[in-house]
Amino acid sequence: MSETGNAKLEIRKAVNDVQVAACFDVIAELRPHLIRAEFVEMIRWMTEYDSFNLVFGVYDGRIVCVAGYRLCTTLAYGSVLYVDDLVTTGDLRSHGCGHELLEWLKHEAADQQCDWLQLDSGIQRTDAHRFYEREELVRTSHHFAFRIGRPEPEDG
Repeated sequence: MSETGNAKLEIRKAVNDVQVAACFDVIAELRPHLIRAEFVEMIRWMTEYDSFNLVFGVYDGRIVCVAGYRLCTTLAYGSVLYVDDLVTTGDLRSHGCGHELLEWLKHEAADQQCDWLQLDSGIQRTDAHRFYEREELVRTSHHFAFRIGRPEPEDG
């Protein structure tokens, strides 16, 4: 735990459906396409079949930051803790919560004997990029994507 103002940020793993559901509002700030009614089941499936973990930070009695990660091995990097999602609620950004959560993730990677902690960040998220660089993450690659299936419907 760390000091954030006058309260402490306590980081916990979401280990049951109630804790997972309580993370929805914060994770939806980063992933607004998620559907509340499907969220818990999605996390259950990802946890069982895709080595996914959900962790959250509690500050002054409320969940203020959330991270989703998985452990994997790649030919390029070896053992990796891959961060799928990392978000702090809007009113507490730049108050140290994201830093503490990322530090927790770094320690978890070390505890799991990972060679790397990695994440991708959307090219439009320049504030996040500055944060990651301040936290000593380095840009190591470009990520490319191709959508499979039907394109998104056009507005109007």
